[in-house]
Amino acid sequence: MRFIADFHLHSKFSRATSKDMEVETLARWAKKKGIGLLGTGDFTHPTYYAELQSKLVPAGKGLFQLRKGDEGVRFILTTEVSNIFTQGGRGRRIHNLIFAPSFEVVEAIRSRLGSLGKLSSDGRPIFGFSAKELVKMILDISEDCLIIPAHAWTPWFSIFGANSGFDSIEECFEELSPHIRAIETGLSSDPEMNWRLSALDGMTLISNSDAHSPNRLGREANVFDGELDYKEIVEAIRNKDRRKLLFTIEFFPEEGKYHYDGHRQCNVIFSPAETRSNQYLCPKCQKRLTIGVMHRVEELSDREEGFIPKSAIPSIHLIPLEEVIAEGLGVRVGTKSVDAEYDRLIQRGGSEFHILLDAAPDELTAFIPPKILEGIVRMRQGKVSIVPGHDGAYGKINLFPEEKGEMELKGQMKLF
Repeated sequence: MRFIADFHLHSKFSRATSKDMEVETLARWAKKKGIGLLGTGDFTHPTYYAELQSKLVPAGKGLFQLRKGDEGVRFILTTEVSNIFTQGGRGRRIHNLIFAPSFEVVEAIRSRLGSLGKLSSDGRPIFGFSAKELVKMILDISEDCLIIPAHAWTPWFSIFGANSGFDSIEECFEELSPHIRAIETGLSSDPEMNWRLSALDGMTLISNSDAHSPNRLGREANVFDGELDYKEIVEAIRNKDRRKLLFTIEFFPEEGKYHYDGHRQCNVIFSPAETRSNQYLCPKCQKRLTIGVMHRVEELSDREEGFIPKSAIPSIHLIPLEEVIAEGLGVRVGTKSVDAEYDRLIQRGGSEFHILLDAAPDELTAFIPPKILEGIVRMRQGKVSIVPGHDGAYGKINLFPEEKGEMELKGQMKLF
């Protein structure tokens, strides 16, 4: 059975998240998206944990479903934690995902972590011990748990981040490195970028939305062929049966907030080469530029762009349907016209991923306006124009660049 999984998201108890990030709304949106398996996110937070216990019931094989109106969606117990510590003479800030097989295991994790920090302060709690200590602590509680470095390349809070990360898995986790079998590539990188590092050939590359609002679910995700079974999913991610992970669904990484280098306030966007030629300084304010994911990948890579490892799991790049609709209508995401058209298309097409990923153009012609359909076709062909994201600002994607005047496009990088 093929199903789509999004493991990394946050509850309404995390900073800068929608009040709608609770399991009933998440399940409804997952059904709209075509997602069959969702991470709960934030199981460490006391109030949210109580909600999970009251609203979810076992669905068998280590997964859960809503107590009332399951929407056909299953949940897997997940959370993200932040470790801020000093190692190798440098300050480190690492985020890791934790998967757990049962509420009993989650209770033990919460008890242990609660003795070391304040779980109620945020859905993503902060601890002062190392990422390696986290791995030992979690696996001592249950070897069925899975720990995965989150958004591995973002500058500020990740294992390979330019500002507070490491240069390798081994440097971070030392003798416990064999227990790290996967990384989350994050919105600003994709598998193709990660394939340039031979050191990651043994890692499973997963992708998740890191959603802070329900409509962001599935902007990156993982497509499996197998049973909805906790142990089977974890084993597939641990690289013991990669055949069950068919492919990942990706942002165009240029659209991510940290793909290129730059200064948002100064409106400076640089490629890695431009950054080096400017001695890493902003030409406007003379302060150090925020170094993005592409630059960091180039620093650590030992292969040329375009290399494909033999064991590579494929990926497919998509643009969220709301963005395609907004492009086709010539308006912004979040307007009433986009929301109304989105709901109409989902009612006719079944789910967002069926429309974007699976449905043939002939099928879509019956209910999708020509301009929006053309946008979907261009997206599938990779014919997009993007001003790369940088320094916390999302990239600006354009499916119809020929409609933009020369003045608007002047000075922007177009990526086809």
